[in-house]
Amino acid sequence: MTLRPFPFLPTARRALRPLLVVLALALGAAAAQADEYGEVQALQRAGQTSEALARADRHIAAHPNDPQMRFVKANLLSAGGRAGEAETLLVQLTRDYPELPEPWNNLAVLYAGRGQLDQAQQALEAALRVNPAYATALENLGDVRLRQASEVYQRARQLDPGSATRLTPRIDALRGLLGSGATR
Repeated sequence: MTLRPFPFLPTARRALRPLLVVLALALGAAAAQADEYGEVQALQRAGQTSEALARADRHIAAHPNDPQMRFVKANLLSAGGRAGEAETLLVQLTRDYPELPEPWNNLAVLYAGRGQLDQAQQALEAALRVNPAYATALENLGDVRLRQASEVYQRARQLDPGSATRLTPRIDALRGLLGSGATR
């Protein structure tokens, strides 16, 4: 089972639209900013992670209150194996923009990847408080709860070896749902 991070902030773009209209002197400024996100993501897809990070950093330096590029940078860091830095950035995004569910979701992905399922559940529940119809967070919450159930059944079987007949089929069924990420 792999939780799904969300690649961009559609909610942030909707929230920023009125702000961009006020701040932008021309419509081209908003389009240029949107192009910058795409360029950074294209660099990442091309395997040029260092250049993508440098470009994201330059954009953030010029636009420190831009949640979209900060979110993109967190995704770059996470994909580059720098989960600790990504987590720090996502936590700061949840503080600065608590109305955005996507940083909560991606924070949960990091927690679940480290086996911190309770923290992952809390982050997903925060995302769903912000947007109860956020399908990716709902799917990820289901996956986290399946992993939690598997761990509970395994613990029960360890404590009561006589329960193996009852619990092993449940554990195996959950393993099948979770894929290779589950352990027996």
